[in-house]
Amino acid sequence: MARKATSSSSSKGRRRRERPDRRPRKLVCYFCTEKVDYIDYKDTAMLRRFMSDRAKIRARRVTGTCGRHQRELAVAIKNGRELALLPYTGLQGDGR
Repeated sequence: MARKATSSSSSKGRRRRERPDRRPRKLVCYFCTEKVDYIDYKDTAMLRRFMSDRAKIRARRVTGTCGRHQRELAVAIKNGRELALLPYTGLQGDGR
């Protein structure tokens, strides 16, 4: 059987057009700008800024942290999870 070609239902292969006059803003590492020398695993409010609502660690390209601080941040979040200061999973839904 041959498939019908649908133009509007499939978004595969399409790229977003970027406006030539607008560039994405360059993210700067929060820890470098604040001159943080140690990322404390007990500072849960600061660590939650770098976690998603499902308690995943956000990527460097999303948060703008440098490689060194991203590694330290991941270790601090994992230590906070181990001591039950941070969740392993996000909000629990109705089980779906």
